[in-house]
Amino acid sequence: MDDNNIKDATSQQPEKNETATDIFSYDPSKGAVEHLENVADKKTKKQKSRKQKRKIKALISVCAVILSAVLLAVCMIVFISDFVGIRFGNTGEDVTVDISEGSTTYQISTELHNSGIINSPLMFRIYCRLKGVDGSFKYGVYTISNESGYKDIAAALQKEGQINNAVDVTIPEGSSVDDIMKILENKGVCTRADFKRAIAEYDIEDYEITKTVPDQRVYYKVEGYLFPDTYRFYNYDSKECAKLALQKMIKQADKNWTDDMKRQAEKRGYTVHEIMTMASIVEMEASASPEEMPKVAAVFYNRLSWDEPKYLGSSPTAKYPYGSGRYDTNTHEGLPPGPLCSPSLNAIKAALSPQADFKCTYFVTDKDMNFYYTSTYKEHNNIIAKLKREGKWLSH
Repeated sequence: MDDNNIKDATSQQPEKNETATDIFSYDPSKGAVEHLENVADKKTKKQKSRKQKRKIKALISVCAVILSAVLLAVCMIVFISDFVGIRFGNTGEDVTVDISEGSTTYQISTELHNSGIINSPLMFRIYCRLKGVDGSFKYGVYTISNESGYKDIAAALQKEGQINNAVDVTIPEGSSVDDIMKILENKGVCTRADFKRAIAEYDIEDYEITKTVPDQRVYYKVEGYLFPDTYRFYNYDSKECAKLALQKMIKQADKNWTDDMKRQAEKRGYTVHEIMTMASIVEMEASASPEEMPKVAAVFYNRLSWDEPKYLGSSPTAKYPYGSGRYDTNTHEGLPPGPLCSPSLNAIKAALSPQADFKCTYFVTDKDMNFYYTSTYKEHNNIIAKLKREGKWLSH
């Protein structure tokens, strides 16, 4: 027999039988009966192990089927209840919702959800797609019951909303809540009383930018969060339009607060509220010179970290009329309880990213809004004396 035939014969030998191997691997030190019993026990254990594995697999499969059925049932219950207008906790109240011009079904469904009119934006979008009404909705102000079904909601949104009696209003950067109330009243949007009432009743916890507001410590919980911009506000009913104006300004602030800004705040070790508070001070100090804002912010952060009493020493903070003086950074250490005005986007960015490696702890401005930065109190006083001699001193 040649080598190839030997290899073929070897490869064709039957596989080793485990039981046979166990039987013939006889240990002379043990009796034959005991040996055979051990072999039988091993075989039984292997069979039991296989059965247990099969049972576990079957049990997992059954659990998966049950879980899938439960999830499907829950989804169906949520869809059906939302579809017909059954929403737990709702009492059939009319809710006013403002749909902006050009809004997509996705944006509209989100607005309806945020207003408490529907539970599931996704389910509503699926309904709209299946019914062929996706993209057919109008814009304007709508009053819808929070127990309305999808059919009634879709029908209402396909009609023209309230779009008459609107006015364009500009909220300047650095405006306080008092300033904004005066502007809205002068423009005929709402009365000061109705706007104050809207502030007291409005829930700000739904927005990322206002989640860290300590509303028990601040005078106005929305101070600093009414974004300065030009808006189209409605003025057909003071109480209702106050709420809509408030909602629109906070939403605009939340829209401008990005995930990247949140990460920057966390990296610096400050809450959103603390950043907005710092930004409001920077705004009041350097509103006319946005390019100086990062340096101004750096000065205040340096003061928060120095060993001396941590007074920010910002003159404009002494003029805030509320809080029993707690907002005055000349008499109270650290940041005040909250923002003192609505900061610009430039001021917010400066509070998030102050001038790097800027060591100064004092600054002063002259009548022409030129900034002078120093690192010691002596240098600071010398600059002030010089400006007074030259007639450039800006009296605060």
